[in-house]
Amino acid sequence: MNLHQLSLTPFRTPFYLRNPHVQSILPKFIHTPMPNYQRVLCSDSTGTTQVAYDFVYADKSNAAKLPIAVMFHGLEGSSGSHYAMAFANFAVRHGWNAVIVHFRGCGGMDNTAEPDYHAGDTAEAHHVLSLLKTQFPHVVATGFSLGGNVLARYMGEYGDNAVCDGAVVVSAPVDLASSAKSLHKFIAKRVYTPYLLKSLLEKALLKVEDNDLATAIKNIKTLDKFDDLYTAPRHGYGTGENYYKVASALPVLKNITKPTLIITAKDDPFLGKVATQQDISERVRLLYSEHGGHVGFIRRKKKKLDITWLPKVTFELFDWAVKKPETIL
Repeated sequence: MNLHQLSLTPFRTPFYLRNPHVQSILPKFIHTPMPNYQRVLCSDSTGTTQVAYDFVYADKSNAAKLPIAVMFHGLEGSSGSHYAMAFANFAVRHGWNAVIVHFRGCGGMDNTAEPDYHAGDTAEAHHVLSLLKTQFPHVVATGFSLGGNVLARYMGEYGDNAVCDGAVVVSAPVDLASSAKSLHKFIAKRVYTPYLLKSLLEKALLKVEDNDLATAIKNIKTLDKFDDLYTAPRHGYGTGENYYKVASALPVLKNITKPTLIITAKDDPFLGKVATQQDISERVRLLYSEHGGHVGFIRRKKKKLDITWLPKVTFELFDWAVKKPETIL
């Protein structure tokens, strides 16, 4: 059986949950039990700062024999994000190890490295996955939003040398330029952008020594302006336009050689251009739904609001990927 024959649970939600902003915002207010995280601090790929790995184990005494599911969070996310907690809890119930890997400066950790994290940091992803591969027999990974673009870009850049056996990419802005423009729309600009910018600006100002640049950063109102003034020049991209061009995953999706599932809601208010069949290799499968918002995918289950569809379909791919099917197409 190849990837495109694999049976995956479709996403369905009642009509009263179909609004994309309800889907995007409401999950933060759905109670999700805090996983039994066990934090380990590891050096980042530069060796100049530590990042937090929050592990959960289905059976810690037998952990080294079980596969591990790795999660890369979204912009300014953490192991406390609703999707991370749902993922970790599901992994344990499913009999897997899992780990939420924080980007530099996230999860309550200070970033003492010169670089911050960004959408094209595939070297950091490779460092993380290579480290985990020395400890566990099978490594698979999922990435959400910005973390999804990082993972998708990594799978395309590294091809056969990608460490993980399979990947699931969720609500990822694989075309960064058009996704940045989507955040200029009224609700996105008034609600989502200020929420995301607040901590980004605070962290940037701790690092900026030039007074003129600091003043300019304080006046930033959009994410693309932040990327143009701060993210791009700091990480060697020059301009925001070049950063979006070079770091976007879309151009390299055709180079992916290991099973990769891309999950996207067509009504996602954060996204612009998304991948089509013409953009991907035969090792990539697109799972698009009409509704779901941005990392939402709330459904109704047993008379309660439920956000477990994402981890459920993610582990359907993971279970299949680690079985090493003879033909993975």
